[in-house]
Amino acid sequence: MDTPFKDVNEFVAKVDDMKKQDKMDLSSDQDLSLAIMNLISIEEHFFFTAQKTGKPEYFDLLQTARAMRGELLRKIVKEYEGEVWCISKHLLAASMRLMEVGTKQHKMGNKEEALDLFQKSYDLYSLFWGLNMKLIDTAGIKKIDDNALNHHDTEKKGFVGKLGDLVRKAIDCCLE
Repeated sequence: MDTPFKDVNEFVAKVDDMKKQDKMDLSSDQDLSLAIMNLISIEEHFFFTAQKTGKPEYFDLLQTARAMRGELLRKIVKEYEGEVWCISKHLLAASMRLMEVGTKQHKMGNKEEALDLFQKSYDLYSLFWGLNMKLIDTAGIKKIDDNALNHHDTEKKGFVGKLGDLVRKAIDCCLE
C-alpha cells in the first residue's frame, strides 16, 4: 500500500500548505488526541471503579467522560466511513496502553522490551493520523500474501514505518 505522496518532503509541504490555509492546526490536534487518549483511560477507570466498589454512580461519571471524548474526537475524525470512528478510538486507546506498559517496563529496567512497546505505540498513533489525514488510501487496501513478506526484515520500515516518519516530520508540537 502506498501513500498518495512520492516522498516525505511532498507530504510535509502539503501539511505546511494546509497549516497556512488554516485547514488544520496539527500541534493542537496532537494535544487534543492525547487528551482523548486520557478520556478513554478515564472511561476505563470509571468502569473498573464501579465494578470494584459496587457503586453504580461511577457509570454516570463514565458517561460524562464518554460524551466529552466523543465531542472532542469529532474535532479530529471529521469524515469517516465504515468503522473508521471506532478504529480511530481503539488506535488511540491501544497506543496509550502500550505507552503506559512500555513506561512501566522501562522503570523496571527492561529497556529493550520498553523500546519495542514504545515503537508499537507510536506505530498505532501514526496509523491513527494516517487514517484521519487521509494518507491511507483505503480503496487500495488488500491482504498481503504471507509469501510476499520478508520475515528476515529487521529494519521494519514498511508502510507503518514510513507513515511514522511522515507523522514525525509533520506534527511538531513545538511549533506555535
